[in-house]
Amino acid sequence: MILILIMFFLYISSVNSDPFPAVPALYVFGDSLFDNGNNNLLPTLAKADFSPYGMNFDGGATGRFTDGKTIPDFIAEFLGLPFSPPYLSMRSSPKLTGLNFASASCGILPETGNYLGKCLNFAEQIDSFNNTIKPELPKHYKTSSEVSDYLSKSLFVIAIGSNDYINNYLDPGLYDTSKHYDPLSFARLLIGNLSLQFQRLYKLGARKVIMFEIGHIGCIPSVTRQFSHSGQCVEDVNQLAVIFNDELATMLKNLTSTLKDSEFILGQGHMLSYDAIINPSNYGLEDSSNPCCITWANGTSACIPGLAPCKDPEKHYFWDGYHLTEAVYKVIGTRCINGTVCVPKNIKDLVQI
Repeated sequence: MILILIMFFLYISSVNSDPFPAVPALYVFGDSLFDNGNNNLLPTLAKADFSPYGMNFDGGATGRFTDGKTIPDFIAEFLGLPFSPPYLSMRSSPKLTGLNFASASCGILPETGNYLGKCLNFAEQIDSFNNTIKPELPKHYKTSSEVSDYLSKSLFVIAIGSNDYINNYLDPGLYDTSKHYDPLSFARLLIGNLSLQFQRLYKLGARKVIMFEIGHIGCIPSVTRQFSHSGQCVEDVNQLAVIFNDELATMLKNLTSTLKDSEFILGQGHMLSYDAIINPSNYGLEDSSNPCCITWANGTSACIPGLAPCKDPEKHYFWDGYHLTEAVYKVIGTRCINGTVCVPKNIKDLVQI
């Protein structure tokens, strides 16, 4: 009888317990890989608020640059949190379960992507976090220590830097950065700026930060169809990302070791995504070269509004000329949550700290 009672109470405890009660919010920063609607409300050409974008998302075309969910969406689902809404869509007090500040076409450098119109660069995104969330928290928490506890337990997820190459360094017709910086010095310029912004986030209270590597930019259709190359990808362009990612890994380790109680996590998505391009069948994919949707400029740009995309995006790697399908984001997100993509801790381990 006693054993039965013990088992009953253990069952009730497991049913009523929240697996991750210590994660109050998910804050998202970055570019079009993570933008879920901010650019809808900005004067810019970089928008995804029309079909066929969102064809597999419950809300339709929300501003996500893919057919369905993005990596932050999968992370939010795992944590039991609602999807972090776009910061610019706020019409009242911000939700304390998180916000999304990511903005398509922008980057680390303030000038990146500005030829497409207005976007929020990384520094502006952190400014926006500071101006909206920080004043709101004292209304909900009685003491500064409670505010600090909330921020230290929240997750900050970031993907930025690709546009500093695609919409800057690799476009000498609009930007002269490639004339003034070799690949290593340009990467260090970006990492230096990024480090300063991460230190700002830390001073604002962030302690658990996940930064994803730059992906295989030499394999995206917008690059492979414009640069001469042999093989499936433009490896010289991929090498630019490798140089950046190497510097990024070192910087994140340094921040973790010097900023008290911080965890700066590296999302190692580059090699995983590259492997999926070279060996698509290993990931249930059939096409790792062509966009699923019909795009402007011969597959090198955004989807053309209203035109029907491929019938099986779950078997495609690329959604448009730049972005990936939900199927690929799910693989990366899941392996960051409970696999080895995110180091030195995956999300499942990180939230237990």
